[in-house]
Amino acid sequence: MMLVVGALVVGAMFYFPTSRLEKVVLLLATFSVLILELINSTVERIMDVVTSDLDDRVRIIKDLMAAIVLLASFGSAVVGLLIFLPYILELLK
Repeated sequence: MMLVVGALVVGAMFYFPTSRLEKVVLLLATFSVLILELINSTVERIMDVVTSDLDDRVRIIKDLMAAIVLLASFGSAVVGLLIFLPYILELLK
C-alpha cells in the first residue's frame, strides 16, 4: 500500500509544476516512511525470532515501532497536502 502511495506522490510530483525544493522534500518524506516501514518489519521479525511466547515487552516494542511509522506517515501526509493543495486548487478553478 505504501509503495502505491509513494508512486502516486512521485507521479503527482512530475505532473504538477513543483519546484526542485518541493521535489526534494516530497522524496525525503516518501522515502522516510518507506524506510521506517522496512525497519518496523525487520524489528517485528527479530522480535518473533527472539521469543515465540506472548510477551508484553515484545508487544510494546512492536506497538512503538508501528506508532513511529504512523507518525511519519501523518507528517508526510501534511507535507504532501502543503505542497500539492495549492496546485490541486488551481487545477479545480
